[in-house]
Amino acid sequence: MPHVDRPDRLTVSGVHRGEQRALNDARRDAEIPAHGLRLVVIRPADLDADGRGRLRRDRKADLVALRAILARESDEDRVTDAFRTWLLAQGWTSVTPTDPWTDIEAVRGGERLICEAKRRTSEPGTDADIAYGQLLRRMTNEAPDIRYGLIVPSSSVKAVERVPAHVRRLLRIDVYKVTDDDRVLHLPT
Repeated sequence: MPHVDRPDRLTVSGVHRGEQRALNDARRDAEIPAHGLRLVVIRPADLDADGRGRLRRDRKADLVALRAILARESDEDRVTDAFRTWLLAQGWTSVTPTDPWTDIEAVRGGERLICEAKRRTSEPGTDADIAYGQLLRRMTNEAPDIRYGLIVPSSSVKAVERVPAHVRRLLRIDVYKVTDDDRVLHLPT
């Protein structure tokens, strides 16, 4: 039987299932790194999945993908991990992205933040252009409480700022810089 949320029913802890899932995700995101462990979140897009995020269950392909995911210690992982930690400190709760190719999605009250993260690269201008294109494709909802974030290492800030601040404001795109010592700075628009 497929999993069905029943919005009229509360969990044992007295909250609805979706809210309980968000609380559990926030605890996971905070507690695992707090104990010196690396949290690895595997999304359907990381494995053999169709366009809707349904897993095809190809054992051989999935094992190859999992080995690659568990072996990586890329700069994008560093940028993403630092930003997730910063989000928690700012009162945001990470949620499963509605688009399986979104790097980070978070909610806080009635706000939603949809983010694309980039790593240190030899082509920051090209990567910034690609990131903006990825965010534009995710702008499928006109709700004013949805914002978009571009998360980049310090070395990519100049490339990201080639898009003028007034354009980023109109598109509701915020830029977040992750420094080499993993501090997150929300750049003004």
